[in-house]
Amino acid sequence: MLATQQDLRTILKEFIQGRSVDKNKVRQIILDSWTRCREKNVDFRQEKTPIVLDGANLECHKVRYSRLLTVCTPIMEKICSFLKGGGFIVAVFDTSGILLKVIGDPEVVKYAAMVNFVEGAHWAEDVIGTNAVGTCLVRDEPMQVFGREHYLLRLANCTCSAAPIHGMEGKIIGVLDITGPYDKVHSHTLGMVVTAVRDIEAQLRHIEILHSLELSDNYKNTIIDSISEGLLAVDEKGLVTHVNDTAALSTGGHKAKMVGRYLWQLIPAKKNKTLFNLLKKRESVTDYELNFFTNRTKIGCLYTSRPIKIEKKSVGTVMLFSKVERARRLVLRMSGGEARFRFSDIIGQDPRFLETIEVAKKSAGSQSNMLILGESGSGKDILAQAIHNASSQRSGPFIAVNCCSIPRELIASEMFGYAGGAFTDASRGGKPGKLELADGGTLFLDEIGEMPLELQTLLLRSLETRTITRLGDNASIPINVRIIAATNKDLYAEVFKKNFRRDLFYRLNVITIHMPPLRERKGDIVPLANHFLALLSKTMRKNHVKRIDPKVMCIFSNYHWPGNIRELQNVIERALNVCTESAICLDCLPPELRNNNTSRLGKPVDYYERELIQTLMDKNDKNISKVAKEIGLSRTTLYRKIVKYNL
Repeated sequence: MLATQQDLRTILKEFIQGRSVDKNKVRQIILDSWTRCREKNVDFRQEKTPIVLDGANLECHKVRYSRLLTVCTPIMEKICSFLKGGGFIVAVFDTSGILLKVIGDPEVVKYAAMVNFVEGAHWAEDVIGTNAVGTCLVRDEPMQVFGREHYLLRLANCTCSAAPIHGMEGKIIGVLDITGPYDKVHSHTLGMVVTAVRDIEAQLRHIEILHSLELSDNYKNTIIDSISEGLLAVDEKGLVTHVNDTAALSTGGHKAKMVGRYLWQLIPAKKNKTLFNLLKKRESVTDYELNFFTNRTKIGCLYTSRPIKIEKKSVGTVMLFSKVERARRLVLRMSGGEARFRFSDIIGQDPRFLETIEVAKKSAGSQSNMLILGESGSGKDILAQAIHNASSQRSGPFIAVNCCSIPRELIASEMFGYAGGAFTDASRGGKPGKLELADGGTLFLDEIGEMPLELQTLLLRSLETRTITRLGDNASIPINVRIIAATNKDLYAEVFKKNFRRDLFYRLNVITIHMPPLRERKGDIVPLANHFLALLSKTMRKNHVKRIDPKVMCIFSNYHWPGNIRELQNVIERALNVCTESAICLDCLPPELRNNNTSRLGKPVDYYERELIQTLMDKNDKNISKVAKEIGLSRTTLYRKIVKYNL
């Protein structure tokens, strides 16, 4: 039989003195707590808890537990109103036993303050001894401590009832406690605390779920707004359910005002018939080219949509709108529609060639069309790229078209594009042409002399009106394109032969640049050869080939190079493929270059070697180090040859 309250006082004193206790007299849960308190040397005679957080620390602590306090406070107030006048106080504690908030009858709150039952006070078991709050935290279960069951003698006239509050993960996040006079507390008081805690936990779960949903919604909205394409989602009735910043900006509206309205209220339905027809079909569409009309403007778009389905039933559609210009820039960048070369990449010191480069540099900033004349392989395409990269339209695309490589029957559609259904096998959404793709940049028309006359007429019209019309369509599309044309033909002679339109010739021939052939740039052959050696040996993984034999350089310098720079590059590549030594020698050259006798070159190789050294000496102001490096000889060997040839 459990001891009375009066007997418990004596039993506790005997326990503290180390005497044995009749386990039938004291609840085991209380005896276990007393044992822990004695082991922790808790002073049973102390009048109040010794640890109380000060103002600043307490406020920081409350902020940490703000969500718990927000939920607990109204429930605590409700309990207090039910127990009003009974001498009870209701308190909530954190996981370490610090009192966060206390509510109750004013006179009772004031009396409780005498034992430091105040906000910020530490009521853990190892600080203040056996009490419902501290012991509840140790055992993680509801706890009621009656009168003299408290370890502190000072607390013998009260009874406290506490229950742990658990979070969604099952961990303790706080404790709710009701404390009152010993003679007024009933066992049902603990049931009241447990019921209140269940209510608190339910509300905390609800708040946590709402918070998770809010985070998820914010996460989703952030993802939607990070999409560079315009995004619109509508339900099966056409009501807008989602819209991102890009779509709102494009339509001139605000996201908050657009959601919940019908799509036809936001954009003109008559002008957007194609879009609404696609929506009615509720089918998946990918990169369909269409014009999207807002109330203010027209936007060329690539349209992609997917039906939203629940249990295989379509309940709406999500649509993506990507501006055609952006999509084209991306495609061009991935497909090589960029100019890679700049003037700094062009190799050459020949005076005539430098004069050509200077004209090109001065003309690069102009918007005028240009005509580059020169033999095949002389580097017209590289010069065109350098001009583009030095122009005001360098951020735009660089589209290169070889007019003789496209079949005659396809060149019109390649140049001007076509509308959907313009002919058999035409793409459903149509296809832009090269002129349209080059909008905002440069169109390089290589071998312009091979362009058919009928296409010349269409090109001339586009240059004059600065618009294009796709095949099978009536709509004019404005373009801003600079034309750089190139040819190895005498276009002026072609005009007289009526193979080329005179008016187009003068339209293109605003600025004319003549590219000299390689045979007229003798001083540039050696640096070009060394450049291709360094470049190709790396890409072909032929790093063991370090130089070109001087005799080979002599042959290079006196060869007529009908294929120009392209032929020189090909010869170096061919030589690297067969070269097994550290230098490209005569045996590595193709037959047309390998023969070094007088019948082929007209003079002995020594003659050409002397001529090459003399040329490089003049070019480098007799700087022996520079000449030796350029020709691929050591300084000692070069000195020996200078003496040999009496230079």
